[in-house]
Formats: sequence, structure tokens, C-alpha cells
Amino acid sequence: MGTAAAPRRFCRCACFCSENLYVARYGLHVRFRSEQQLRQDYGPILRSRGCVSPKDFQQLLGELEKEVERRQRLGQESAARKALIASSYHPARPDVYSSLQVPGRGQVTGRRRRHPGLRAVCPMACVLCPQHVALAPEFLAAAEYSTSPGADLQGLLQRLETVSEEKRIYRLPVFTASFCQALLEELDHFEQSDMPKGRPNTMNNYGVLLHELGLDEPLVTPLRERFLQPLMALLYPEYRGWLDSHRAFVVKYAPGQDRELGCHYDNAELTLNVALGKAFTGGALYFGDLFQAPSALANPLEVEHVVGQGILHRGGQLHGARPLGTGERWNLVVWLRASAVRNRLCPMCCRKPDLVDDEGFGDGFTREEPATVDVCALT
Repeated sequence: MGTAAAPRRFCRCACFCSENLYVARYGLHVRFRSEQQLRQDYGPILRSRGCVSPKDFQQLLGELEKEVERRQRLGQESAARKALIASSYHPARPDVYSSLQVPGRGQVTGRRRRHPGLRAVCPMACVLCPQHVALAPEFLAAAEYSTSPGADLQGLLQRLETVSEEKRIYRLPVFTASFCQALLEELDHFEQSDMPKGRPNTMNNYGVLLHELGLDEPLVTPLRERFLQPLMALLYPEYRGWLDSHRAFVVKYAPGQDRELGCHYDNAELTLNVALGKAFTGGALYFGDLFQAPSALANPLEVEHVVGQGILHRGGQLHGARPLGTGERWNLVVWLRASAVRNRLCPMCCRKPDLVDDEGFGDGFTREEPATVDVCALT
């Protein structure tokens, strides 16, 4: 009997603790190695944005030092939170945690067919099939087409909305209304619990890390492997077969909490951003060009949220969110990562990554080169 292969170990780049530190008060991402370097690199722009007095600068320095310390502890603290949640948290909606599981034998009867991206089969009516309760019919149709013989980009574009051909931004329904509601109920329940909670990312203060809540394996990983992988292979063929990890989180915007999001680019090759609800006005996304382009944010494109629908875009596309008007807005964001791409060039420091072992998927880097994935073989 052969020995099972050891799970791949993912890493982060050492630049995580020094690059792209976000200073919300001044709307600026900075590199921070030392006080002298900070003054030299950012002195003029900081003064132009209100960091004028010695007290202002010392306050900024303290905030950056605190953020570096937080990032250094992040992996271990996140693993500890995940373990505590797994042992002590009682979900309000257990069905959310089995949303994309394949039905077991004996669960379904009658006429059956292959499901796109799955080796198992599900019934045509799909009344008992969890993925058809969770995923919008349009999304399933697009994923099924993407794995069909002869599928091409033009055929797929007929099954989704092209928001911007130039910027390669697309939109399509991803989740059903009932699943959005169920997931929001679960997130509300978790938010009101006494369980520890980590920040979704360095710019958002309110929301949930899905791997800590235990939703990576039953929801996000199958969403990436079975559905997004073949679909993205047609939309973004430069990443065909390479999307081997992700980071998924829910962000929350509400009065008295985060209301908007400054301009940035994602630590991802590709991004899926799905509006879950609730009732809200404002908060539209805006997109510039790729961050490497001169005048990358000139004439930004605004895109309104539609509950249940997902925006697909390249991670390097500069973007942000306009201020929330009224209500609460919750969005599920999935950063899709390709180790074969980022192992050569870290998208955050734009250098060859200095790898540091990390928990879970880390930041999507690996010490070994991955084997390519034949997305057509997933059917």
C-alpha cells in the first residue's frame, strides 16, 4: 500500500510585516522598516495629508509598530482562535456548513446527472442537493459550460455580464437569496457570540475570517476547486490550472463601524466579491487600472452591488468602496491565489518572495513548484 502524500505547506512572504501597512487616517499604504526610512520615504506626502506636528508623527510611529507586532503574531493567534471556535462554538445554521457537500449514497433517487465540476452525481430536480440550494442557477450553468467540450471565452461571456471588457471585470449571480439569508443569520449569530474574532484584513475592522469559523473546507475550497477554477480558466487563461489556494473573509460596513474602503489592490491573482446583503444604500465599488500603470486611478469605473451577485476581477486592479449611505452591507470576498505565479514575484513587495512558513494557506506561496491542474479533468 502506498503512502499518502504529505499536505503541501504554504508560506507567506517576509514583506508582510513591513510592506503595505495601511494608515487609514492618512489614506496611505506605507513600507515601514525604521523611523528614519519612514521620514525619508513618506515625509512630504504625510505632511500634505495632515501629519504635521511631532506629536502626529510619533502617534503614527506607534500605530505602525503596533501593526507590525500584530502581523508577527497573526498566524499563531489565528490558529488558536480557530481551535477554540471549533471546540466551543455552536452554529445557528448548521446547514451552511454543508452547503457544497456532495450528497452521499442513498440520499437521492430518480433521474440523475453529473454536476459540473463534481465526480458525484445529483438529481435533475436537485431538491435535496445542497449545492443547488446554495448556488444560483446562472452560476451553475456558467460552471457547467466551462467544463464542457469546446467551451471558449465567447461562449462563457454569453452566460455572464461583462462589466468592463478593457479592465476584464465580470459579474454573475453566485448565491441564491435563501443561502445569502442563511449565511447572514450565521454571521450575525457568530458576531453576537463571545467567541474571539480576528480582523478580516489590514483595512477592514469588522467582519469574519471564514477559515477561523470553519467554513473553508465545506464551502470555500469546493467553491474554488469545483466551480471557480474552470470558470476562471476561460476568463483569465493566464492562471489556468494554477489557482491552488485562497483567503476568504466577510466584510461588514455599518454606521459607527467601517463605512468605506480606501483605494488598494488585493494580495491575490484574482478576486471574487459577492454582495450578501443586508438592506443598504451607497457603498459602490470603484475600479481603476492595474496598480503598476501610471495614473492608475484616473477616471474610475463605479459598479453597484447586487445582492447574491459576484464581481470577478484581477487582484492587481486598483479599487475601493464608496461611503455607505444607509443600512448594513456584508460582502463575501475570496482572494484566489496561484503559487506558481507568486512564487516568482510577490505581488505586495514586487520582489522574489522571502518565504516564511505559515498556518493554513498562508499567503499562497510554496517552497516547491505545484503541478498544473487540468480543469477539464475536474468534471
